Amino acid sequence: MTLGHTDDTEIATPRPGRYELDLARSKVEFTTKHLFVLPVRGTFSLKSGVADVAEPVTESRVEAEIDATSFRTPTPLRDRIVRSAMFLDTSRYPTITFRSMQWDGETLTGLLTVRETTKPVTVRVTESSTDGDSFTAHATAHVDRTEFGVTASPGMLDRHLDFTLTVRFVRR
Repeated sequence: MTLGHTDDTEIATPRPGRYELDLARSKVEFTTKHLFVLPVRGTFSLKSGVADVAEPVTESRVEAEIDATSFRTPTPLRDRIVRSAMFLDTSRYPTITFRSMQWDGETLTGLLTVRETTKPVTVRVTESSTDGDSFTAHATAHVDRTEFGVTASPGMLDRHLDFTLTVRFVRR
């Protein structure tokens, strides 16, 4: 079954049921800018996730937890600073959560919680495939860190992060 398309790519929809995130085959990558011109690439690890695929598929829901302490870039000093109270404060807020509210076949709208702040975020699914009792989705999201109270270093770091997600869910 397919539902929707993005440009020329169809979005495949798995069979209804409960699916758990395959942590070993899922990833969260991001890009942002340092000094507004130098690209910075990094990753987060996922902690858990569940997709409840419904019929109709527009009633489906997704929940995921990101390990904020797993923030990584090629610069360990930057990583320690971003994990500190100045930015993510991972000693107090070790988890970033996402809970979907609406799925229209191409766009997943949900609530992202970073630290103590919850705001709506749109995740655009760019591609997906099904394989028996599993499915994989590729998606993107654009997040303004300042909306979540992460406001340090406005002259050094861009306020926007572009996320690329690859998530694989397995039927349980």
